[in-house]
Amino acid sequence: MLVIGIAGGSGSGKTTVVRAIVEQLQGRVVVIPQDSYYKDSSHVPAEERKNINFDHPDAIDWKLMCQQIRELKSGKTIEQPVYSYITCSRSTTETVTVEPAEVIIVEGILIFTCKELRDQMNIKIFVDADDDDRLMRIIVRDIAERGRTIESAIEHYCDTVKPMHLQFIEPSKRYADVIVPQGGHNRVAIDILTTTVEQALHAKRG
Repeated sequence: MLVIGIAGGSGSGKTTVVRAIVEQLQGRVVVIPQDSYYKDSSHVPAEERKNINFDHPDAIDWKLMCQQIRELKSGKTIEQPVYSYITCSRSTTETVTVEPAEVIIVEGILIFTCKELRDQMNIKIFVDADDDDRLMRIIVRDIAERGRTIESAIEHYCDTVKPMHLQFIEPSKRYADVIVPQGGHNRVAIDILTTTVEQALHAKRG
């Protein structure tokens, strides 16, 4: 079993890189998104939930995430939590059943900030992109998926996303084995990555 960590700033193109690897491996991979492991905030008054900093490592339930990765590595099925950005709460009635697979992809902006999680990874990939490109993708995503206006998306980027990126995410790049410049647009890098993953799988089997 191979565990691949794919990190990078918000809007860097991580999803594109993940999708390319998943397509290449065709059914031999499961994806574990960091976003499923935000701490439950249902006990916080609704108005205050809007101020939660989702770009800070303290927002993540690392204990549960690391535990479930270990369980998958040991061949166990997990019940992955379901988190809603709209309500800022974790579902108490719904989970996603995830079966172990030959390759586990752990994806998220903050995953390299947790040493216990890093230590479980065989390959660590950081997807890099220009700040302007990331900002445009973040605005589009926040409006479509998180109920923000253009103004609130830009304000959130300036007040939270950018400073947290500089404090936590950008420095975590030093832990990467591979850095993919130009984000998801870099087809050459993605092709090299998928080849590297295939070679690593063959080596593990051998």
